[in-house]
Amino acid sequence: MTQTSDLAFDRIAGVRKTPLEEFYASGHRTCQGCESALVMRQFAKASGPRTVVTGSTGCMYVANTSYMTTPWVVPWMHTQLGAAGPSAIGMAAGLRALMRKGRIAQERINVISFCGDLGGGDMGLSGISGALQSPYDLLIILYDNESAANTDIQATGLTTYGAQTTFTPPGKVHRVMQRRWKKNVAGMLAVGHPTCRYVATACSAYPPLDFLNKVRKALAVGGPTFIHTFDPCPKGWDYHPSYSHELGELGIKCGIFPLYEIVDGRVSYTYDPKKKGRIPVREYLEKQGRFAHLIDEDVAYIQRRVDAMWEEWEIPGVAPLKGGLRPA
Repeated sequence: MTQTSDLAFDRIAGVRKTPLEEFYASGHRTCQGCESALVMRQFAKASGPRTVVTGSTGCMYVANTSYMTTPWVVPWMHTQLGAAGPSAIGMAAGLRALMRKGRIAQERINVISFCGDLGGGDMGLSGISGALQSPYDLLIILYDNESAANTDIQATGLTTYGAQTTFTPPGKVHRVMQRRWKKNVAGMLAVGHPTCRYVATACSAYPPLDFLNKVRKALAVGGPTFIHTFDPCPKGWDYHPSYSHELGELGIKCGIFPLYEIVDGRVSYTYDPKKKGRIPVREYLEKQGRFAHLIDEDVAYIQRRVDAMWEEWEIPGVAPLKGGLRPA
């Protein structure tokens, strides 16, 4: 597969310019209000028909592969829980070999691998790291609903501090059982893989068209690329399914999940709460049943951590470092 051109995909300038073709259609079994299903639909729409998809085990695999049915219009392959990176490498390498041998035409075929936060941010992280050091054109999308939703909402390394899950139930002795801060996967991968030309965070709910255009930019840049999406989950977060879009928007506006892209080492913010004004994190937390047990001091702690990220980090949301270089 040849190096791709920066002009391979045009930016979608408005909602009316969105492609009409659907490559993730009916036939799935996602929960009502599932934002991860919207992630699948949007990346398939953005990439188009000359795309192959590989997905690791997770709630989106179970929902998308009912017996004898599938919503995928493009070719797809299921892979193991921690194999998002290796399966993408194998698929891209196989396509390159077939083109070299003349078995298939020399053309752009987009390779997209998706994984959940358990499979991508925890179990499959080393495989994704290997994929980002590969010479192949591929895109890995980590859809993050902050739990192991496939196996009934267990905590992962990407679960927000204080959240109730089946592994972290609040009790009389310990009110807060989820005491880990959310893992900064996109920032970690960007800093640790300087030859990876494109790393981004996104939310399919907000702002409009942002995720579709980030998918297109990632595919156009060439080489291995990575996008981490923020996916409200009605079942795991305990809210009415009709509020998925609102929860995504509140999570971005309060600053708990930063939206940015890093292109050739340069950071730009899709939504910059420092300029637009961050809303209190309480407005995001109080609308979810998984945080119903938190008291004011817990909310204040989360607010302080979010404030520090935007006010004290050298690169907010990306690198948790404070201050410049100091003499030894």
